[in-house]
Order: sequence, then C-alpha cells, then structure tokens
Amino acid sequence: MQIDLYQVDAFTNDVFGGNPAAVCPLDTWLPDETLINIAAENNLSETAFFIPSNNDNADFELRWFTPTVEMDLCGHATLASAFCIFEQIGFEKEIIRFNSRSGILEVKKTDTGYTLNFPQWVEQPRKYTKEDLEEALGLNILETYQSSKTFVIIKSPEQVKTYAPDIAKIKCQKDTLGIVITAQGDDNTDFVSRLFAPQIGIDEDPVTGAIHCFLTPYWAEKLGKTTLNAKQLSARGGDLLCTLKGDRVEISGNAVLYLKGSINV
Repeated sequence: MQIDLYQVDAFTNDVFGGNPAAVCPLDTWLPDETLINIAAENNLSETAFFIPSNNDNADFELRWFTPTVEMDLCGHATLASAFCIFEQIGFEKEIIRFNSRSGILEVKKTDTGYTLNFPQWVEQPRKYTKEDLEEALGLNILETYQSSKTFVIIKSPEQVKTYAPDIAKIKCQKDTLGIVITAQGDDNTDFVSRLFAPQIGIDEDPVTGAIHCFLTPYWAEKLGKTTLNAKQLSARGGDLLCTLKGDRVEISGNAVLYLKGSINV
C-alpha cells in the first residue's frame, strides 16, 4: 500500500527553518499501530494524518503522533496539514475546519500565511514546587504553572537562548509532557520560549504552536496587550504572531514544502 507523504517546515518562510512535520493524507484510518509505526519511522517531532470528515462542522478529521505517542493538540503539524490541503490538494475554501481530540480547529489562509484558531490552555494546580524544578533545571525560576506541560517563567530572553538542558533530568519529571521555559522578550519580540519534551520522544521541539495556547494569555495579561510577537529560540528557530480572542488563541505563521513522496506500508 502506498501513501502520499509531505514534509513541511512550519512557522517559517524558509526551508530548513521552523519545525518540520510529516503529513499523510488518508482515505480512511489505518490501525493505530500502523500510524505510530509510520510516525516512529519518520522520526520527526510530529506526523499528522487526516481523512475526510463525516462531521457537518468539519472538513477533515486530524490526528498527530510523536515518534512514541498520540497527542491531543499540535500546532505546527496542523499548520503543515493545512498547507498541504491548500497548496497540494487544492482545497478552495478560505478556512479549513479540522475535527480533533481538542475539538474543532480552524486554519485560515491569508495574504501572508496561515492563521490557526485554537482553544486556550488553562493552568491546573501546580504539581511541582519551584525548588524542585530549580534543582532539576538548574535555573532561577520566577513562576511555574502546570497544564499538560509545565511552564517555567525565568528572567531574561538571553537565559532562554543560552540554556543548556540536562535532558536526562528533565525526562525524570514524570507528571508532565514536557518543560517550557519562557521569558519576556526584547526589541521586536514580546516573549520567547523553548520546549523540552523527552517524555514524549522530543528532546527539544524546534517550534511549538500548541504551547502558545498557554503562553499567549499569560503574556497578554502580563504585558497588557492582546496581539504579541513570539519567538521560539531553538537552533532552527521560529516566529509566531499570537492574538488572544476571548477563550481562543489565534496563531499565525507561514510554511514551506521540503519533500513530497510516498511510503510503502
């Protein structure tokens, strides 16, 4: 059986930038074991699969897999999927509606790229004390918050940029799907971040749309503004324009095609 496969660099205007995601259009769902095996073989932070939807409120059903687990939400692979649907499959509507584990997600094609409409993440009671995390991360921490991932606020963007993580210690933090470090930005950037998620097979994710579902409302309140320029300071780097709209977050960026081919399963 042959399946089309696209590899797309998301949240960037240039090949070799942003976050690469694999995208596989399907007619019907394959067994979960096959999907996870494909994602493991691709060995990217996310592989997205979509099928046509029978849901009156959606155009497609969308799922995301890291090399080890299925995820509830993924930004860059949603952007990559929308890019493929618009640019490779020839979808003619202005907005794609995906049905997913996180409900209905919209992606709008604009003159400058694509805008994702995602739900906010609401923080839960903290599972770590600041002292526990400071010892594990080797950082001086201002605040911590817990959602599906642990968010750590630190003092400066330079600390975020130069931070050298101990991945083994981070992997030992079991009650989370990853550690996000973030700080207020400078110059033309409102805030910066990095994500380390060895718990789900990703030592460092290059650009992560989903974490901005928490970071956008957090920094919007801190900075007193609802539209923010964000930068993820991984080696590849990525730029995101984030807008808080009620209980939703809009995340805008671009994407470029790196690879188009097929796989045999």
